[in-house]
Amino acid sequence: MTVVHPIPAAWITTGGTGAQNYDEFADETEITRIIEAQPGSALAIEMPHYAPASLGKTFAEALPDAVARLEGAKRDGLYRPEHDVVVLYRITRGESVSYGLWCMVDTDQISTSADEPGIVLRNEDVFPEKVRERVALAEALGHLLSPVLLLQTGRGDELHNALAKACAEAGAPDATDLDAAGGTHQIWVKKDAPELIELAGGGELVVADGNHRSLAAQTGGLPRFLAVVTTPASVEIKPYNRLVRGITPELPWAAEGAHVRVYTREGGERTITLPRDPALGFVDNLDHALVERELLGRALGLEPGDKRITYVGGDYPESWLRREVDEGRADLAILIDPVTVPDFIEVNLARQKMPRKSTWFTPKARAGLVVAESVAEIEESQAGWHRPDPPSGTSP
Repeated sequence: MTVVHPIPAAWITTGGTGAQNYDEFADETEITRIIEAQPGSALAIEMPHYAPASLGKTFAEALPDAVARLEGAKRDGLYRPEHDVVVLYRITRGESVSYGLWCMVDTDQISTSADEPGIVLRNEDVFPEKVRERVALAEALGHLLSPVLLLQTGRGDELHNALAKACAEAGAPDATDLDAAGGTHQIWVKKDAPELIELAGGGELVVADGNHRSLAAQTGGLPRFLAVVTTPASVEIKPYNRLVRGITPELPWAAEGAHVRVYTREGGERTITLPRDPALGFVDNLDHALVERELLGRALGLEPGDKRITYVGGDYPESWLRREVDEGRADLAILIDPVTVPDFIEVNLARQKMPRKSTWFTPKARAGLVVAESVAEIEESQAGWHRPDPPSGTSP
């Protein structure tokens, strides 16, 4: 029996709602500017405290605004309802074409270790505060706007070919959306797709993007979460760098270890070496783990969740990070080589977790193209359903 299911109550964009996911921004003022230019953007719902009309409120204080915006978007015809559907997804960037399938996935299949059953593998540490926000948003809205991006590792090639064929034969898309990088996102609603559902759930599903969202589904007691199941041939991994502000950099140096480039106003760009610890395992000696432990932790005395650290994904070029330092908005840029796909696969096969913010998969699924009413909301409206206890150690 598959872990992938149709979306029982979906809302499909009619245009103007697509957006980057809430966690893809290095500069949060960008969120406000995007919402100003595109009032229907899903960002106004996902990050309500950054919408122009809600500035000055905390995230929790702005949740009623998020609810009102989603209700208004439906009322104004920015979404249309569909029932029991999956949605074909094609992203085109130049010569590159990626495919995916919007669907619902069983939350109880999430596994974070070898002794935990399930075929949905979450592989990265998370920040509890972000999880709490996602839980609160899902509970307030009763809807899910950002999908978890899952890599189908067992039947990826078959799924890729099947999705390519289905999109080519589907005719005109139900909606088209353009991203800031020039990518074209197209979706097709499909009511009967048992073969695609079987292929999408036909092997282990690795969380490529959405570790916080998947844990929020567990913590919030959602039976299923919104996902886009994609294929290894559809994605690549870009660098995931760091900016640090409010510190005076005193950088470590070791004779042997991992080479990391750093940039400061005073010293420009140079390479430092962070010592590997042979007593630790493979994951703890990856470059991103060494940056967190040796550079941010031991050298600068910063915890991973310190607000002085900004995690900058691969959509921002190195020139942008250097400019942030040169113009005084940061004191240190840490430039880290991207994790390789073989390393990512090795960690997942060992059922270990990647270091925080170490894999920036592209292209990413757009938020707000397909919105799913929470299965918890649907089932809770029926007699006899009770919210399960959240997994241990993840209370919101």
